Amino acid sequence: MDWKTLQALLSGVNKYSTAFSRIWLSVVFVFRVLVYVVAAERVWGDEQKDFDCNTRQPGCTNVCYDHFFPISHIRLWALQLIFVTCPSLLVIMHVAYREDREKKNREKNGENCPKLYSNTGKKHGGLWWTYLFSLFFKLVIEILFLYLLHKMWDSFDLPRLVKCTNIDPCPNTVDCYIARPTEKRVFTYFMVGASSICIVLTVCEIFYLIFKRVVRTAQRWKKSTKRSVSYSKSSTCQCHLKQEKENKSQNRSEATQL
Repeated sequence: MDWKTLQALLSGVNKYSTAFSRIWLSVVFVFRVLVYVVAAERVWGDEQKDFDCNTRQPGCTNVCYDHFFPISHIRLWALQLIFVTCPSLLVIMHVAYREDREKKNREKNGENCPKLYSNTGKKHGGLWWTYLFSLFFKLVIEILFLYLLHKMWDSFDLPRLVKCTNIDPCPNTVDCYIARPTEKRVFTYFMVGASSICIVLTVCEIFYLIFKRVVRTAQRWKKSTKRSVSYSKSSTCQCHLKQEKENKSQNRSEATQL
């Protein structure tokens, strides 16, 4: 598949992303996509052809391979990269929706009409929730694929020898050998490590966004509280001055009467 097209699409997200997301995107394309395209595909290219079993029973090798490799590492990582990077497109789509609304508003009410958004790419309102949802979605996908990888191959390990027992049409117990298990194990740990770094970056960005939102809300609440207090003080002072004026005028009228 053409990874350059996906990179070109996701590069537009950097305009609306935080520093954590920019680092995340660099890690994905340098340490995951690049390693996947340059090395991993070649390492796993011969996995089925060189999966050797000590039997010539027709169909036994294929059944054993399917039993121990229900899905190939390389295809699982390809699915993981697609699912992980696609949520970022939601942010681009939301910004495009805002820009389209702004354009229609100008066409309907004229160029000098008030803007619907001060900045269509600023993470406020619905765009903030879309951005946060995309981060949670990426986090869930990363954890889910790591769980699947760990579940299908215990502790992300690839043994040199696997045994097929009571699997038709294999007779009794059949020993099968994985091609280049050490090399594949190294790449597996590397991809798992890169995925773990992406998980940490995503969690940090989620906490950063929520913390920034809480601080902004607290500042707005303090400003509104100060305004209400100053307004109440000014109104109390005005009432006090008015009462003093009335008292003075009343005293003057009584003095003139006397």
